[in-house]
Amino acid sequence: MHIYEEKKFSLPSLSGISDKSVQEHLGLYGGYVKNFNAISKLIAELATTDSDKYAHAVSELLRRRSFEFDGMRLHEYYFEQFEGGSNALTAGSALGKALAEAYNPVGAEKVMKSIGSMRGPGWAVLYYDPAAKELLTSFVGEQNQGHLVTLPIILALDVWEHAFLLDHGALGKGKYLDAFFANLNWSVIEKRFDQVA
Repeated sequence: MHIYEEKKFSLPSLSGISDKSVQEHLGLYGGYVKNFNAISKLIAELATTDSDKYAHAVSELLRRRSFEFDGMRLHEYYFEQFEGGSNALTAGSALGKALAEAYNPVGAEKVMKSIGSMRGPGWAVLYYDPAAKELLTSFVGEQNQGHLVTLPIILALDVWEHAFLLDHGALGKGKYLDAFFANLNWSVIEKRFDQVA
């Protein structure tokens, strides 16, 4: 069985998102990795011990495992977007042109902030559909409900309370969303798009 390990990120200090908040958030990410490994190990043990006896337990663990896996992977997308420091979107890049075509006149950032402002824990995610050659946005409830299956993730915006509560309080999601976009390294996101478009 493959053991997943926490990725290490080279993160600068962020404007509007404190180092303490980032450290707490990285700790949560580590919990997803740890729990995914533990659940995977337990599924293997129970399924090979007595699959009939543990069928219900295994089915519930399988459901829970997707929550842990998606939390692990989405956080990896999330933190990677800050590596290298803030860097503006290149308007003439392939992603810049695609975003302008798909989201003007309101703009992709406004659309993502609107999705991110929805009530409830989850993620605002920008995907690319290579078959339709189209950018799509979605709200992923918690982190394992509402994914657009098989579509590559271009941008991942964590809007769980843990992402903003420490710095901005319970009503500070809007300030957090502004800080998130101010700190993005768009060259990372442009590279993701270039790899799949």
